[in-house]
Amino acid sequence: MSKTFDIGISALAGPGEFAQANVDSAPPLSNGKSFFIETFGCQMNVHDAEKVAGVFLARGYRAAQSIAEADVMLYNTCSIREKAAQKVFSRLGAWRGIADGKIIGVIGCLAQQEGEDIFERAPWVSLVCGSASYRKLPQMVAELEAGGRRLMGLDLDTDETFETEITRRDNPLRAYVTIIEGCDYSCSYCVVPHTRGPERSRPSDAVLSEARRLADAGYTEIQLLGQTVNSYRDPSARTLSFVELLREVASVAGIRRVRFTTSHPNDFHREIVDAIDATPVLCDHIHLPVQSGSTRVLGAMRRTYTREEYLEKIAWIRAARRLISVTTDIIVGFPGETENDFEQSVTLLDAVGYDGVYAFTYSPRPNTTASTMPDAIPEEEKYRRLAVLQDRQRQIQIERNNKLVGSAFELLVDTHHSARGQWAGRSTSNLIVNFTSPLQNLLGEYVQARVTRAAPFSLVGEQVI
Repeated sequence: MSKTFDIGISALAGPGEFAQANVDSAPPLSNGKSFFIETFGCQMNVHDAEKVAGVFLARGYRAAQSIAEADVMLYNTCSIREKAAQKVFSRLGAWRGIADGKIIGVIGCLAQQEGEDIFERAPWVSLVCGSASYRKLPQMVAELEAGGRRLMGLDLDTDETFETEITRRDNPLRAYVTIIEGCDYSCSYCVVPHTRGPERSRPSDAVLSEARRLADAGYTEIQLLGQTVNSYRDPSARTLSFVELLREVASVAGIRRVRFTTSHPNDFHREIVDAIDATPVLCDHIHLPVQSGSTRVLGAMRRTYTREEYLEKIAWIRAARRLISVTTDIIVGFPGETENDFEQSVTLLDAVGYDGVYAFTYSPRPNTTASTMPDAIPEEEKYRRLAVLQDRQRQIQIERNNKLVGSAFELLVDTHHSARGQWAGRSTSNLIVNFTSPLQNLLGEYVQARVTRAAPFSLVGEQVI
């Protein structure tokens, strides 16, 4: 997956809408009870929180504004790195003092990975549920309310994607749409196949129907999600390819921007670049995780491509008529990574010229072959390598961002920094520009802004009136 980040939210933090129809006729299981979801993880986890929130709302629950007032507290978890898992148990420890009389649940990837062990480490937890069982959450909570002590939902349903009856939309400007769940690759360091199961693609008609409902509700930007989003294979009779689905979503009336993440290099084909070139609605940004610049390490990671094959795909992107930004993920300190292997990751930064890099130290995860590999890199050395790589990428971004001074971009405005007197918006190439404007109430508007100053991780500008 792509960048993992902290997001602490009430699952209903802002104006939302029910993107999925077809709510069944089951009566509400709750009368005036409330729930709160706190999410830690990637975009898939954030969207999962929206799905879970929709399920509870459909059954008569209301969204609590804080943990303290919630009857049901759910921690939506990530397990992609050890530090993320440690943070989950630390957070659960903080909840212990307010657990009396409440239902405490752990959902998501760590729930699927740790299962019953969560009850052992945090006895005040009464519910553990993986993403395949989200449809069952209201019934599971009803059992707990009726006197049940501990319940688990850890089935990995391989027949369908993990869709819920409705989805509550928390972001009023951008909407996530899952098109594929799980992963069929077997990267030696990754837990996703164990926590999300094998690949299951949604039927294209379901994806397009959701896109149309989102457009009708006023959304203009959609982000298609999947652990390996470009591995999409339409299971319906239409058998659309990923590129064909991209083009059809982009053709939905009212949609101005379509993004997708995360792509796997093995399934990244020239046709994707051609589609972006020919379709202005498709955003000119590609997140293409490389993980290492060393072919030898890529082999140990079971990444199914070489450095040279990855650079060939980058060459397709650089040859496009549109200027397409490229971001990536890199792991440093993988078992057996030599200094020469690491230097190849550093030189890859220069060879590609990334617009952004999410770099992490290797973290051994349960149920992965890499966790038992010899030649572990000392933690101190991992962090030294991480600092070196990040410093080089910082220099590259300074150089690239300085070249943008004087350029104008169309931005979808999503933030107002009142203390700084600035607005912020994102371009189709995923650049964030903080800009000044004499106008008011720009949230949700598309505006033109010219870059006047650049820093390594930000751009400053002014609106073009």
